Amino acid sequence: MTTDRAQLIDEEQRAPLAFSSLPKFVSDYLALIIQRRTDDGSHLWCPSWWAHPEAIARLAALWRAFEYLRSDPALGLSNWWLHHADPHLAVLLSPTGPFHACAQGHRAGDERLPLDRMPAGLMDDPVFTVLVGDPFAM
Repeated sequence: MTTDRAQLIDEEQRAPLAFSSLPKFVSDYLALIIQRRTDDGSHLWCPSWWAHPEAIARLAALWRAFEYLRSDPALGLSNWWLHHADPHLAVLLSPTGPFHACAQGHRAGDERLPLDRMPAGLMDDPVFTVLVGDPFAM
């Protein structure tokens, strides 16, 4: 069986998505089950979560992991909570997380990590590339 054929079979056997999009996952699942005080500064949430790139990236990772792990009837959701939801939510809701400037309402922060220009050729070593056929390549 070729890799492409195995991938097609795997995709056909997966359950349909529980949530058709990231916004549906956030509004119809996370917002309903996550209950934290957000009025005392100990946890911060921004109703305009979609305006924060880090929040989008973390919430998308949570959604994808949820969709994959929910099909495991034994430990899937426990693994999702312990290894995905808990660490990502700890960062997202942290007073130093992506919503740190939104305590009094949404405020788009432009506090990106500073970067210096990388010297040319620094990443040319094969150890820094993803090889074709690499199982960790996307």
